[in-house]
Amino acid sequence: MVTPAVRVPRLTSLSPGAGCACKLPLAKLEALFASMGDIAPASGDLLIGALEGDDAAVLRLDDDRALVLTTDFFTPIVDDPGDWGAIAAANALSDVYAMGGRPLFAVNIAAWPADGLPLAMLGEVLRGGLEVAAAAGCMVAGGHTIDDPVPKYGMAVVGLADPNRLITIDRAAPGDRLILTKPLGTGIVATALKRDTVDDRILRAAVESMTLLNAGASEAALAAGVRAGTDVTGFGLLGHLHRMLSASGAAAEIHADQVPLLPGTPGLAAAGFVSGGTRANIDRVSEVLTVRGKISADVVVLLHDAQTSGGLLLAVPPPAAASLLDDLSGRGLAAAVIGEVVAGTPGRITLRAAAPVS
Repeated sequence: MVTPAVRVPRLTSLSPGAGCACKLPLAKLEALFASMGDIAPASGDLLIGALEGDDAAVLRLDDDRALVLTTDFFTPIVDDPGDWGAIAAANALSDVYAMGGRPLFAVNIAAWPADGLPLAMLGEVLRGGLEVAAAAGCMVAGGHTIDDPVPKYGMAVVGLADPNRLITIDRAAPGDRLILTKPLGTGIVATALKRDTVDDRILRAAVESMTLLNAGASEAALAAGVRAGTDVTGFGLLGHLHRMLSASGAAAEIHADQVPLLPGTPGLAAAGFVSGGTRANIDRVSEVLTVRGKISADVVVLLHDAQTSGGLLLAVPPPAAASLLDDLSGRGLAAAVIGEVVAGTPGRITLRAAAPVS
């Protein structure tokens, strides 16, 4: 008798989200914090906590050392288990890099349908995460797994930073140039993959971007003396920029033609592969966004696209911007100056069709 083959479902078909890391929408996150009442600001050796809304918590050990703590995990956004693990690990490590730190060690966080998917597949996920952590010089010391019908994976990460050289969201100043270190569009690609299929060239470009560590971008930013920045993830470029501007008491202008995009993503956006997270970003940011000039609707969507393991968004004083951009380019990063911080209503963003001709 021939034993029938066991059909393993596509990983993305098991994800309730559509094409992003399923981060709680910005408006709902703000409502959640409002419902919690007064939250004490960071004080003493706790340099950054929940109220500051930054990428990670920071605890000062002494004058020269601070611990950086973060966690991130999500449902599958690609079908290859190893790629998913690598993406999730790079995404979790990114918060440490965004604060100007370097990862020390991590523990895995996994949810897995024990009777629904092979455990060997979970092993591939964990191996993908381990390989990326090893490339970062970050030890993985065990973790915790639960039985769950919806698979999830990520890491809790501890890093080390100089408390006097932290990169935070509240230090952007008028005149700073805004530099983005990775192209946008990972959410669009993942949504298209979940709903149907994606050209392999487009998918591989997105996976390569999501598995690329932000280590080099962070090192270059620290060397240039950057003190304001964040990483671009589920709230999209404009959502994370809005948070940085609100914390810094400033506004910004973005030049749509200067923002780098992953190949094929405008066409996928035009075809309607837009996640629920991205639509929530569009609704929230519309309250603070002014559009000047003729900009393709597909590009506007991509500027709100809910990213997974996106690049760093850095606010850089003009004297350092050109040399930092050269350093980033020399490291093989598709970095670009996409706009500048300006005086104005805190959190407001003006999106212009093109940069002014100098």
